Amino acid sequence: MRIAIPRLGRILLVAIQQDLSDDDALEFQSNLLSTIAEIEALGVVVDISALDVVDSFMARVINDTASMARLLGAEVIVCGIQPFVALTLVEMGRGLLGADCTFNLEQGLRTLQTRIASRGDFSLTKGNDDFLR
Repeated sequence: MRIAIPRLGRILLVAIQQDLSDDDALEFQSNLLSTIAEIEALGVVVDISALDVVDSFMARVINDTASMARLLGAEVIVCGIQPFVALTLVEMGRGLLGADCTFNLEQGLRTLQTRIASRGDFSLTKGNDDFLR
């Protein structure tokens, strides 16, 4: 299953709409990292609000992907974690340590804009900041 990775300027928006097999998760990771490198993305927002379950493998993939994306120069925000998912991740000892988390997509985009601006890339997002208003 290929997950669409729409872009908004140099920002990538990813919505994971259903549970992924381990192979699908790794394919998603590879595709996302390739797209980040290809467009020199400044940031990524990953919306997982549709997921009822995030197992330890998927949590590890999200953490690793966030770390890899940062090495490539992109900030990563995960949004929409459901309460039951948060509870399960903490009980498993698997927080999302490699990514900042927000309640929803709007907060995710605002947080991403702030993080990009704080590292001095504000001018690069200036032409794209209308989507955050």
